[in-house]
Amino acid sequence: MSKYATISVPVEVKKRLSEMKGNKEWGEFLLEMCAEGQRLKGKKAFEELRQLLTEEDLKAMHESSKDFRENFKLRSIS
Repeated sequence: MSKYATISVPVEVKKRLSEMKGNKEWGEFLLEMCAEGQRLKGKKAFEELRQLLTEEDLKAMHESSKDFRENFKLRSIS
């Protein structure tokens, strides 16, 4: 990361983030925080979807996905 910018945040927020980041550089720390946030959002969405679907739904999706992967072929453009 070669360019830098300043982000204004309340003092309490800066204090908490500084404690969390430890010895890491700010850029590295914030990118890790973003990645972790995205990972947790995906996990939450997956869990919510799992609760909505029945075991039968999950099996049907698995079979459909398997069938697609086994039979997928690219068409030639002529």
